[in-house]
Amino acid sequence: MLIMKRIFLFALLIPVFAMAQTKKKTTTTTKKTTTNTTATKKVVAATPVDGFVINGTVKGYPDGTAVSLLNGQTGAPESETTISKNTFAFKGKVTTPDFKIILFNKVPPYITLFMDNSAVKVSAVKDSLEAAVISGSASHNDYAELNATLAPFQKVFAENAIYDSVAIAGALAATSGFIKVHPESFITPLAIIRYNQLVDETAKTEALFSLLSPAVKISPMGSYVAQQIAESKRNAVGTVLADFTQADTTGTPVSLASYRGKYVLIDFWASWCRPCRQENPNVVANYNRFKDKNFTVLGVSLDKTKPAWVEAIKMDGLVWGHVSDLQGWQNAVSQQYGINSIPQNFLIGPDGRIIAKNLRGADLERKLEALLK
Repeated sequence: MLIMKRIFLFALLIPVFAMAQTKKKTTTTTKKTTTNTTATKKVVAATPVDGFVINGTVKGYPDGTAVSLLNGQTGAPESETTISKNTFAFKGKVTTPDFKIILFNKVPPYITLFMDNSAVKVSAVKDSLEAAVISGSASHNDYAELNATLAPFQKVFAENAIYDSVAIAGALAATSGFIKVHPESFITPLAIIRYNQLVDETAKTEALFSLLSPAVKISPMGSYVAQQIAESKRNAVGTVLADFTQADTTGTPVSLASYRGKYVLIDFWASWCRPCRQENPNVVANYNRFKDKNFTVLGVSLDKTKPAWVEAIKMDGLVWGHVSDLQGWQNAVSQQYGINSIPQNFLIGPDGRIIAKNLRGADLERKLEALLK
């Protein structure tokens, strides 16, 4: 599902990423994929020389409509052009195959491509951009194949999906099969990300990652997966979560150790975090259902101002304990645990050992039901 890992724009297709706020910082651990694209003012078909060319045809837009080529990692425009007689073109270069977005008139919907340095043709219609036909890129062909492989199982990837063990097993088998067949494809790290959405088992994820070629491992998505694996090892399921002490809303010090003997969900959130606020009703519902079965919640806020923090607690009905040092992303507990995106949580048992991590939606209820029958 950090260290201001950038939210890849392709993550809009992946629910687990769409539901996170991430820490900002000035440097990143992944190599930024830059393109030296220049605006194509004149529409010309061309063959790439040490780079890529996109020749597009799109119906439904008037001449002069703006077309933007966006970086798939940052969402930043890399090149701009306009439509002329239903056509447009871009030139550029990628260091490794990577996601690009074609945006018309600067508003969604858009066309997603997984680009390598090749001659690509795009054929689309304004009212059905999702059905655009893309040819010429071997990397995009892999992307299309992965989407087709997972298409029968899309329901299991949806937010708050109904638990279906048979469908999940099918999706895991299909995904691992794709990974094993395509270890040298730059789209395969996305398959691992998809796999990890369904089963949070570091050893299995690491085993699949080990199959990738060296070049794919150090690509932007490969580096992201490696980082996720490293982070999951830092606070692994089965280990004792280190103690901490921080002040509550009244300024009284509260320690995690004081919760020993209970099942506790340590919930990292903030008043300004929209995904956190959207998840809060689910946490409230589970707290109310299981609070009489030796379960509670401890909120750790990454807020900077006390009024906003306290008001959000009141507004969302978060009646459990809360702590914060009001240092935002520099919160001492989040630093201690390496928390760089929210919402995140740890479910610990009475002995302080981690039982599960990042339980949201129906997953939280299922886990608590299994533990607290």
